[in-house]
Amino acid sequence: MERRNFLLGAAAALSAPAAITEPAQAATEPLERQPASLGVTGKDFPKVCGNLGNHNYSPMKQVTARTVRRLGGAWHVNLEGGSTSAAQQSTCVVENGVLYVQTTQQNVFAVDGRTGAVKWKTNLGTKQTNMRGVALGDGLVFSTSGANIVYALKKETGQVVWQRQLITEDEGGGDTGGCDPQNGQCGGLTGTLAGAVVHWDGLIYVGMQGSTGGARGRAYALKAATGEVVWTFWACPGEGQFGNDTWEGDSWKTGGAVPWIHPAIDADLGLVYWTFGGSYPRLDGSGRGGDNLFANSIVAIDAKTGVRKWHFQSVHHDIWDLDNVMAPVLVDVKIKGRTRKAVVYGSKAGMFYILDRESGEALHGVEERPVPQDPRQKTAATQPFPGGKPFITQAPEFGKATRPVPFYAWGGLYTPHWDRATIIFPGAGGGADWAHVSYNPHTGWIYVGYGLINSGFSNSRDGRVNTSRPLGEYFAGGIAAVDPRTNTPVWTLDREWSLAHGNGILTTAGRVMFQGGPDGLLHAMDDTDGTVLWSFQCGAGVHTSPISYEIDGEQYVAVLAGGNGLPYPDIPRGDHLWAFKLGGKVPPAATPTPPKKRNDIRAAAVTGTTVTLGRVWDAAGQQPGATESTVAQNAMSPQHLRVPKGTTVTFVNPAGNANAHAAVSFFEYEFDSGVLMPGQSFTHTFATPGEYFYNDAIFPQNTGKIVVY
Repeated sequence: MERRNFLLGAAAALSAPAAITEPAQAATEPLERQPASLGVTGKDFPKVCGNLGNHNYSPMKQVTARTVRRLGGAWHVNLEGGSTSAAQQSTCVVENGVLYVQTTQQNVFAVDGRTGAVKWKTNLGTKQTNMRGVALGDGLVFSTSGANIVYALKKETGQVVWQRQLITEDEGGGDTGGCDPQNGQCGGLTGTLAGAVVHWDGLIYVGMQGSTGGARGRAYALKAATGEVVWTFWACPGEGQFGNDTWEGDSWKTGGAVPWIHPAIDADLGLVYWTFGGSYPRLDGSGRGGDNLFANSIVAIDAKTGVRKWHFQSVHHDIWDLDNVMAPVLVDVKIKGRTRKAVVYGSKAGMFYILDRESGEALHGVEERPVPQDPRQKTAATQPFPGGKPFITQAPEFGKATRPVPFYAWGGLYTPHWDRATIIFPGAGGGADWAHVSYNPHTGWIYVGYGLINSGFSNSRDGRVNTSRPLGEYFAGGIAAVDPRTNTPVWTLDREWSLAHGNGILTTAGRVMFQGGPDGLLHAMDDTDGTVLWSFQCGAGVHTSPISYEIDGEQYVAVLAGGNGLPYPDIPRGDHLWAFKLGGKVPPAATPTPPKKRNDIRAAAVTGTTVTLGRVWDAAGQQPGATESTVAQNAMSPQHLRVPKGTTVTFVNPAGNANAHAAVSFFEYEFDSGVLMPGQSFTHTFATPGEYFYNDAIFPQNTGKIVVY
C-alpha cells in the first residue's frame, strides 16, 4: 500500500558547549501564545511532562543562574524504607502542594510537597513492572499495576474507587483481554501495561509493552469515572483493517508495535498522538515482509472514538529495534513566516520528524532515500529522512565511545544484518531512547538527552546469538538543543554518561534546566549553552524527569532517584524522593558506586594461568566445557581471569575444536595471539596492572577479560 509519508523534498567538556551550529534566537512563540488547549503547569506540575503537550517546562523562576548555587535539599524520604532491590522510573506529579508517585514495588504515594511527609500509601499488588507515572483528574489518582490492572484511587485518601483488568494471562475476553472484537483474532503473547497514565476530559489513556515479545500492541481509552473501556486501538491492524496488508501472512498477530510511553493530546483538535514501538521479531524481518504498520509510527487518533486520523512511519520494516517511542511534544512553531501546529516525534534514530498536528505533513519535508539491502531480511527499499539535520552522528565514530569493538562487521543507520553480528549506531539504546524531552518557550528549542551506545545485531534465528551490546564497548552520551523551526541542532554536548533512558529534562522560566544521570547526580544547567551551574548527589541513578512546583511563594524542584537497569546493568538503585529549594539544608546523599563505563563482563573472577578458547566455563566443574561454541559471548574459559603482575597466561585452542580461534586485546592492544588452529597455543606475560578486554578475531562476540593486579 502507499506509504503515508509526505515527500516534500529532499563534544565538549562537561561545562562547555560544542560548536553552535545555529545562532541562539528568540522563542518561536512566547509561552502565553502557545495554545491554552495544551495546558500550562502554573504552580503545580499536574501530569507527567507537565501538560498535555509534554513540554516538561515550568513557569517557576525563583531559581536562576544567579540563585541556583543556594539550592539545597528541602526534604528527603526513602519511599520503600531504603530498599535498593528495584529500579525506579516513575516521574512525580503535583497538585495543590501534594506529590503523587508510584514505585516499582507497586505502591502509590501521596507526599506533602512542603515537608516530605507521606500522607497515604496504597499497595496495588506484588507483580513488579516499570511504573512511569500516575494521572490526576476528577478527584482521582489513576495508576496501572504489574498485574495489568488499572486503578482509580481517591486523591485525598488513596482508597480504591474502581479497578479494571485490561490484559489477562491467556489474552482472552473482550474488554478484559487481548482479542480483537472486530474480527475475533487474538493478540498472541501476553503484554504488560506501561507508560504514564494520561487524563483528559473524562477519559484516561493507557499503553502497554511486550513482556514476552510478540504481544500485539494496543492503546486504550477508559472512562475515568468507571474504568469502562471506551476504545482500543490495535497497533497491528487486523484482517480488513487499514494497514493489515503491510504485514506478510499472519505476522500481524504477533507483530509487537507496543505503545510503551504516554501520548500527547491536543484538546482543540480532539486528537491523541501516540508513538508505537518496533515490529516483532525485533531483529528478524524474514517472516514479516512489508512496512509493518503501525510499528515505528506516530498515529493521530480521535481522542473520543479511537479512529485513526493520520499516521507517519519513521522506520519501515524495522530490523534494528529503532522504535522511536517517545512522549511526543506539541508546539506552535513559526516556519517560513507561518505559524504551524506541530508535533515533534522521534528519538532512537537520532533525528526529529516535525509534523503538522492536523494532517501529518512533514513541515520540513521528508525524503525517502535508498538504503542498503538484504533480501533475506526483506528490507525496505527506502527509509524516510526528514529535512534539517540529525542531532547526533548516525554511524560509529572511532574518536568517541561509539568506536566499534574490533573484528565485528559494522555500519551506520539502516545497515542490514543476518547471522553475523554487526555493530550499528545509533544502537537499540540510543541516540535518544525514552528520556522525556523538554520544550523551552524562551529559547524556542527542544532539549533531548542521547546515548552514544552501539548495538551488535544479528537476527537471533536458529539459536544464533543476538549480541545486543558488545562486551567491552564504551558507553557515553550527551544533550542536544534542537531548533524546531529548522529541525537543526543548535548545539550538542557529549558528556560522561548515556542520558537516553529516562533521564528527562526540565526547563524553567528561571532559565535553568535540570537533568539527572546514572551516577546519581542531578545537574542544573544554563538553558542557553548547557553549562553546569549546580550539582547534587541523590544517592541513586536519576532515571525520571525532575519537576518544579510552588508552595506559599517558594519554588521547589523534586525528583525520584531510584536507578535503572539500562543501559548500564550496575546503575545504583534506591528509593530516594528529593525536594530542593533555595536555602534548603538537607545534605546530599552518600555517593554510590557509579556504573562502569564499559559493558563489563559479569562472570566471577577465576585464578589460574590458562584460557581455553571456544569453550564455555563449566561452572559446576570449574573447568572448560566439553564442546566448542562459536556464538556464545562467554566462550572463553574462564571468561574473567584475575592474575598478579608478572603472570604468564597461555591461550589454548584445544585439539577437540573444529575451528580456528584467536585472542586479541582490544582498545588497550596488550596482546595478539594471531590465528590459532586446533591444538595450538599462545603465551603472554602481563607486566602492567590493569583491566584487559579481548575477543576472538574469528568469532568476535566471544569476549573475555583479564584483570592484572
